[in-house]
Amino acid sequence: MKKLLSLIVILALVAWGSYKGAVWWLADQTLNELRRSLSDHGALERGDIASAVGGELVLTGTRFQSFQLTQPLEIQRLTYRAGSPLALLASLYGQHDLPRSWRLDVAGWRLPLDAAMLRNWVTDTDEQAPQPLFAPVCGPDARQQLGSGDLIRMGVTELAGDAQLRQTSGSVRLELFTRESGSLELTWDNARLRLDSDGVNLNPGADSVEVILRDGGLMRRVTAYCARETGMSESDWADRVMDAFREGLASRGLEASPQLLALYRQWLTEGGELALTLDPSAGWQGLPVREAGTGEAGEGKGTEEGDATADGPSMIVSYNGSSVPDVYLSPVAPVTPAVPEQAMEPVVDPDLTEVVAGWQRVVLDEAEGWLGYTVRVTLSNGRTVEGRLTRVDEREVEVARPVDGGEVAYPMVRRAVERLEVWRRGGQSGE
Repeated sequence: MKKLLSLIVILALVAWGSYKGAVWWLADQTLNELRRSLSDHGALERGDIASAVGGELVLTGTRFQSFQLTQPLEIQRLTYRAGSPLALLASLYGQHDLPRSWRLDVAGWRLPLDAAMLRNWVTDTDEQAPQPLFAPVCGPDARQQLGSGDLIRMGVTELAGDAQLRQTSGSVRLELFTRESGSLELTWDNARLRLDSDGVNLNPGADSVEVILRDGGLMRRVTAYCARETGMSESDWADRVMDAFREGLASRGLEASPQLLALYRQWLTEGGELALTLDPSAGWQGLPVREAGTGEAGEGKGTEEGDATADGPSMIVSYNGSSVPDVYLSPVAPVTPAVPEQAMEPVVDPDLTEVVAGWQRVVLDEAEGWLGYTVRVTLSNGRTVEGRLTRVDEREVEVARPVDGGEVAYPMVRRAVERLEVWRRGGQSGE
């Protein structure tokens, strides 16, 4: 009997060690595949790998550095719960067959904020591209929009919290919680998440997408901060943001219903809980689009919420628990943004004019002659960068800006530069 017990213990230890080794090796191979698929977007560090007999895979110290951001995303602990050891091995092996039900818990994710959060925030821009829909103005200049630097000055120095991704037999659900900026819940009904050779996909796709957004008081702080920075009252600032929202929709050939505009303004200034249901087959980004000729529901035409009626479809929306009817978009003729007056100004050749103290416009092709000078670069997207001109080549223009006793280089795509100005002290041309 003692020999039999010893044999059983030895076999159990061998099986346990084989299971742990197999999970570690398969997890390492799977993460290498994931690292290669993300190599065009950033660098992934998997951290330490561990497993449990209940079919759990645990990663600690995981880190992802996006090539577009100056700060990395850090995850303290990531736990994949497959439900059983066999289901875990099947998830990691071969075609990565995920079980019908599984859960991915992310504990302690953290993304520090930086004043210059985007490493190469100047990219190719399409001058005819539609205007952004959500771009709150946060400065005296209308082109100064809310950014990571503003969030830092508001006291939000990092984004951090927990997250959970869960697959059930009837849906895929993502829950994202933050400490200072609320939470986001997404539910894809009748969808399944699959790992394919080209990445992560929903197959079959979702019949509908339920979104629940809670701002955690952030929108009130944004409204107060941006209104103060622009020197406006909160009401006037909200009017300016709403005008930009209307223009952004118009540039896409769309117009918002009065209820949608009122809802957006209320959430912009007050925040709260916003719950809505998107239809992937709807007209635009999951939002219903009523064709021309449809209008408000007439009196006595009570219909079920969200149903397509004689007046057209309406999105299912609730704000702080109260239903909001008649939320939809309507098609209109697209509005092309007008060419700014600055773009029509003639180019001034510094060799042919007397230099006056101040900013002097120069030809971009002659930028190499101004290396080391203080310049101001205006981009086609309206942003400006001031600093010392350090490099000019066929593809990029680079400006260095002083930051905390040093300098940070900002490379800009050459064809995105709309205007280049040099600071001159005054005097005769060429001095």
